[in-house]
This record gives sequence, C-alpha cells and structure tokens, in this order.
Amino acid sequence: MATKDFVVGMTFLLQTVIGVLGNFSLLYHYLFLHFTGCRLRPTDLMVINLIVANSLVLFSTGIHYTMSSFGRYHHLHDFGCKFFPYLRGVGRGVSIGTTCLLSIFQAITISPMNSRWADLKVKAPKYIVFSVFLYWVLQMLVNVIVPIFMSSNLSNKNITDRKLLGFCSHLHPDKTKDSLFAVLLTSPDVVCFMLMLWASGSMVFILHRHRQRVRHVHRTPVSSRSSPVSRATKTILLLVSTFVFFNTLSSIVLIVISILNNPSLFLPDIYLLINLCFPTVSPFLLMIRGSSVSRLSFAWIRNVKCPNLMGNI
Repeated sequence: MATKDFVVGMTFLLQTVIGVLGNFSLLYHYLFLHFTGCRLRPTDLMVINLIVANSLVLFSTGIHYTMSSFGRYHHLHDFGCKFFPYLRGVGRGVSIGTTCLLSIFQAITISPMNSRWADLKVKAPKYIVFSVFLYWVLQMLVNVIVPIFMSSNLSNKNITDRKLLGFCSHLHPDKTKDSLFAVLLTSPDVVCFMLMLWASGSMVFILHRHRQRVRHVHRTPVSSRSSPVSRATKTILLLVSTFVFFNTLSSIVLIVISILNNPSLFLPDIYLLINLCFPTVSPFLLMIRGSSVSRLSFAWIRNVKCPNLMGNI
C-alpha cells in the first residue's frame, strides 16, 4: 500500500468516525427528549433531518473511499462507483436543502408581526414535514443521473472518453449533455444557496434593528444574556456561515477538476474531504451553541422545561 493511499484512508476514516459520533450524539439528544415526553419543535424536526442527511454523506463517502484507499476496492467494482456517489449526492443535497429551510424558517419566525411575513409565522410549521419529504424525493430523482455515468476503472478497458476520478471514472457523452447534466445537478443547490444568503441577511438585519430598538426604549445597555430566539438565530447563522465557507471551497476545487481533462488524484480526494467537513462539524456547532446539552442527563430528575438546542421556537 502506498503511503499516500494510507494517509488518505486514515483521514477519511478519522473524519467519518468523528462525524458519525457527533451526529449520533445529537440524535440521541432528540430521542431522549422524545421518549421523556417532550414535544419536538419545528426546528428540532429539521435538525433531525439534517442529522440523517449528514450521516448518509459520511457513511457513503467514508466507507467507499476508506475501502478504496486500503486496497479493498475490488470488493465493490461498479456497485461502489454507482451506489455510494448516488447516496452521497442525495445526502449532500438534502443537507443543503435542510440548512436552507432552517434559515428561511428562522427568518420568518423572528420577523416582526407587522411585516409581510406575519401570516407565514403560523402557517410555516405546518409545511415543514411536506417540504422535507418533497426535497428528499427531488434529490433522489435528480441524482439518478450519477450512477448512469459512473463506473469502476477495473471494468472499463476503453477509458478514452472518460474522466478518471481515482478508482472510478465518469463518462463524457458530449460537452452539451455534460453541461446540461451539470446544470440539472447544481440548480437546486444554487437556489438554496441564494435563499440562504437572503434569509441570513434578513436575520442579521432584524436582530440589529431589534437590538437598537430595545436600547432606545430602555436607554440602558442591553443585557449580555440573549433571549432563546436570539440564541437560536445566531446558531442558525453560524450553521449557514459554516456551510457557505466549506461549500465555496469545494466548489472551487470542483471547478478545477472540471476544467482539467485528467485531474491529479489528490484533487478528488481533497474535494471529498472538504465535502465531509460540514457533516462532521455541524453537529458539534449545534451542541456547543446549545446551552441545554450539559443538563440533558439530569432533565428527568429536575423535571424542568424540556431543553432545546435551537432555542424556544
């Protein structure tokens, strides 16, 4: 085994293990609340969906490329190059969509009662389950393209019309179809990205205006202890900012890979490692920002109000 393959394999394995532990710890938190009689809030349902999507990305990418790096790829063949990228695409798409829904829902939640979004404050929670289900279906349909054009290098003798991506290769039917497929795959992500930027800007503006209004009314410095809604909003802003940062990095690497006819073997690995960063980091951001985590194990003893990572919303 080459040193490069060993280092890459260990990196994938370590990142996958940390990410899975983080997501399952957060999932345990919500299962604990559910089985102790606490009613889950709309944002809790979206966070649970984010955990499932993140876990799908971690398992598909981690298992696939850890096995590849450690020389176990011959057990997968075409199945590995078709099935795991498909799962990764669906999980990544749902993760992006869920983060987008979180930011939009929170922007609507903290909007003033006299704003044009006032009517949606009551209606929005009713559409969350339907929106999440619809986005899962959309991503499963859109990503069907992936297994059609992906295959193993081991089963392809003629690779002149294929772009090598490590142990797998991607068929290039022609430039026009390739561009159309790229647009189809990236369109939902681009729309979600723009909506997240809009929602994040709206939340920052609303929080700033509220803080200025409170200072003006009381004419004294605002207490350093922020409200539950404010904490939840800042948590979602941190989550969105983290997503935008890692997604921008992965997009830059993906553009470089797309431009090059035969990209270096390091570039696909770097691209996948960056894609694993958000699913790995996001549960820890939610747990660190959630003030209730440290009290979770004692909630049933103290019989206090149900703790919530995302605030009382």
